[in-house]
Amino acid sequence: MCTQAGSQASTPPAHHPSGSGASVGPSFRPAVCQLPAAGGRAPGNDLLRRGSAVGGVWMEALAPGRAPRGRRRAGASGSVLSPLSLAAVLLCALLRAPPAVGHLARLPRSIHLTQDSLKIVGSTHFPVSVYVMLHQKSPHVLCVTQRLRNTELVDPSFQWHGPKGKLVSENTTAQVTSTGSLIFQSFEETMSGVYTCFLEYKPTVEESIKNLQLKYIVYAYREPRFYYQFTARYHAAPCNSIYNISFEKKLLQILSKLVLDLSCEISLIKSECHRVKMQRAGLQNELFFTFSVASIDTEKGSKPCTDHSCEASKRLSKAKNLIERFFIQQVEVLGKRAEPLPEIYYIEGTLQMVWVNRCFPGYGINVLKHPKCPECCVVCSPGSFNPRDGTHCLQCNNSLVYGAKTCMI
Repeated sequence: MCTQAGSQASTPPAHHPSGSGASVGPSFRPAVCQLPAAGGRAPGNDLLRRGSAVGGVWMEALAPGRAPRGRRRAGASGSVLSPLSLAAVLLCALLRAPPAVGHLARLPRSIHLTQDSLKIVGSTHFPVSVYVMLHQKSPHVLCVTQRLRNTELVDPSFQWHGPKGKLVSENTTAQVTSTGSLIFQSFEETMSGVYTCFLEYKPTVEESIKNLQLKYIVYAYREPRFYYQFTARYHAAPCNSIYNISFEKKLLQILSKLVLDLSCEISLIKSECHRVKMQRAGLQNELFFTFSVASIDTEKGSKPCTDHSCEASKRLSKAKNLIERFFIQQVEVLGKRAEPLPEIYYIEGTLQMVWVNRCFPGYGINVLKHPKCPECCVVCSPGSFNPRDGTHCLQCNNSLVYGAKTCMI
């Protein structure tokens, strides 16, 4: 499963309530004012009481029976939306939004390495690195050099040796063809290692037999389990207020509900409250809210995804679009409601997103060591290991196997 360090929302996603609109705990009440001509920042509390206009959409945390800050606008409804009702408003707004024009599908360049047409030749000067996606068919590893590839060879004889001994053509996992090519049908992590080909041939009928030895280092690799990390800022209640915590939980519930059908999950990375001095609005309290959206591993790493729609990149891209539209709708939809300015609200324009790669335990990304597969999570070589979901293999001289998850002694 793709997870990220940090606390995760422990409460279930919000559902539409049946019956009355009664709720337990703090209520979140949407309120708006007119947007400024050119975006604005969060005002100070004195501006809140006067209801000055700023950019953004707002959610106010109120204790049961507590009156909202500022006076209600004449004719405004006296009802207070419950957290569940607010979630319904936001989700309905998303459903009314037009479909995304397209989505980002960032795939590693290594996706081209497993094409059947790819053929790899050896070198007499150094071992050649070969990368095979886990559980996939390998490219053809030829038992010739580039010079000999297009040369006639008289009475060639091929013999392959792998990490566990001699390979024969009848092997079900590693096939040796009649022309000496090595092909892996379904590559496993434990099959990584050094493979040596011994070639005997005559350049011409009259010449004597020549011998050639070619070495290949074959690595299993997996595509990175990437995730998106988002940061957003909210105008907040005083930093020691319990209403900030209640708001945080409700926000995580709404975001989790958005991506649930895409087999993705939201994880809280951190949520910090700080006092920020603004140029014209004085001191104000702000929540710096950071969370991740990651794909849930439906295959559990056992087999590759065969259905195009279940690819993690596709599902995560859709989840990213939903989250971005969610914050846009906080400005566009709730911004039209004629209500007083609340205490907690999203500060328009503060949403930021970054792409983060990570690898399975026992795998790592190393551009210097694997320049032919720069975005691959390549199995850790002997002398290195990766104990958890991370990016790089760590050095360990006691590790003697490929794919080590611990620094063995």
